[in-house]
This record gives sequence, structure tokens and C-alpha cells, in this order.
Amino acid sequence: MLKLLSGVMLPDSGTIGIRGRIAGLIEVGAGFHPDLTGRENVYLNGSILGMSEKEIDAKFDQIVAFSEIEKFIDTEVKFYSSGMFLRLAFAVAAHSEPDIFLIDEILAVGDEPFQRKCIERVQELRAQGQTLVVVTHDLDMVQRVCQRGVVLNKGHKEFDGDIVGAVAHLRGER
Repeated sequence: MLKLLSGVMLPDSGTIGIRGRIAGLIEVGAGFHPDLTGRENVYLNGSILGMSEKEIDAKFDQIVAFSEIEKFIDTEVKFYSSGMFLRLAFAVAAHSEPDIFLIDEILAVGDEPFQRKCIERVQELRAQGQTLVVVTHDLDMVQRVCQRGVVLNKGHKEFDGDIVGAVAHLRGER
């Protein structure tokens, strides 16, 4: 579903309508080039996410500070650990000011303090009115960051309503 929403894949039939700018954390490394440095990848990925060079310049220090990889920003990302890669990818996406932010299970890759930091950032984005599409098996996390839940089973909608009802549905407490 996230690949369809982001335009990575096209639907076999039907249409998908999107209003606004989308940023997504669907796969670690999407939009990053391994032979470029972290700095160069911030600019590359930021432009892929629809940011202008001026916008990236203005947010560059915030992005790097959020990622907590300042010492390695001028190192080629092929030498990054998966955690460093995730930190930088999340930081760029979260600072691109998307109207719609797609998030897959990817937050499970980082360490616990960084996961908490990401959840706080996601909650800030939601408070600013940005739409979040979160795909996860972590029901506690989804209750902390979401207001509405849609439960899909084999491509069919089983539930659409408040997040408490969606979690109850998933837990079999219908």
C-alpha cells in the first residue's frame, strides 16, 4: 500500500489520488546513493522529496543534529551502519515538511533512544496537521501516534475508525 501511495508502484486497476507532498520511510536507503557522503545524500534525498536547495541549506544543520551523526556526515554512506543510515534517512524525511508522511516498520531498526526521538518527531508532525500513514505491528506505538486506524486483511478493509477501536479489532476484542 505504501509503495502505491508513494508512486513507487502503480495500481493494476483503479486510481490513487494524493493531495500534497509525500515523504516516506518505506525502505532504508531509498533515495540514497552509497558512493555519496552523508552531506551529499541529504541534498540528493531532500531534492527527491521536493525540497529546494535553499530549503535544504536552511534545514541542513537541524537534519544533521537530529540524525546524531555529525562526525560522519562527510563519510560515504556505504560505510554507515544500518542504524546511521536510518537516522539520516529519517532526519531528512521528517524535516522535508511533507503533507503526508509514510512510515513503515522502519522505526524498529534504530536503537531505543532514537526510536523515542522519532516517535516524538512524528507526534510533532501530527500536531502540525500533517497526515501520517503508519504501517506497523507495534500496537502500543500506533496508539501513541495515531488517531484513526484502518485495518486491512489481504487487501480488503476490515475496520476504519478511531485507533482504540482498530487496536481492539486487531486484538480480537470486537
